[in-house]
Amino acid sequence: MQFLFDFFKGNKKNIEFKKQLANVLGFTPKNLSLYKTALSHRSVREGADENNERLEFLGDAVLSSIIAHHLFKKYPYKGEGFLTEMRSKMVNRQKLNEIALKMGLKKITFYNKFDNALKISQIFGNSLEAVIGAVYLERGYKNTQQWVEDFIILPHLFTDDLEGIDINIKNKLYGWANKNGKAVEFATLDEKYEHGRRLFTIAATVDGEIIAQAKGFNKKEASQIAAQLAVEKLGI
Repeated sequence: MQFLFDFFKGNKKNIEFKKQLANVLGFTPKNLSLYKTALSHRSVREGADENNERLEFLGDAVLSSIIAHHLFKKYPYKGEGFLTEMRSKMVNRQKLNEIALKMGLKKITFYNKFDNALKISQIFGNSLEAVIGAVYLERGYKNTQQWVEDFIILPHLFTDDLEGIDINIKNKLYGWANKNGKAVEFATLDEKYEHGRRLFTIAATVDGEIIAQAKGFNKKEASQIAAQLAVEKLGI
């Protein structure tokens, strides 16, 4: 009896997960286990064949190729430098994380929900890249290209707006400081290990005063987020 109970309980969970996944993807996936892997963070599945890191690696390459093709067609007279910068703006970690949250991937990503640091990290952007890898394996490049265009680029990546954004938000903060005779620095407030990974807390300071702070699993990520928060707070 217990076996049958567990079976039906597990089957019910699969049906619900498949429904939620279809709502996010816009199509019903066939290989459910592939997408479960794509949405499994290493905090809940450590094996390389169980978590989404390999699919993230694949999805990152596929997405970069699709974005490059999209920009190549959209800007026929722009040079390599412009295209490279635009691609970086479109696939940077913070932007992908924002898109993943808007798409609802956080609700169906499997991760250690007791780890508060993960809730504010960029893991959902990683999940999005892994999902792209899964779509590619299941549906092929052409269908993946169309899916990325329809569900990621068109609704979330407005190239006309991105053209005017500084790729490095820290440069914007430094530029403001230079014009106003201020001193901007980024200080490491805390560094500790959580679940085998180093977690950094970085503060953006102006004339020694902390304006904003952020956490990240590397200093670059944390300082970029802190810079973004500082720019918003200062109204730059």
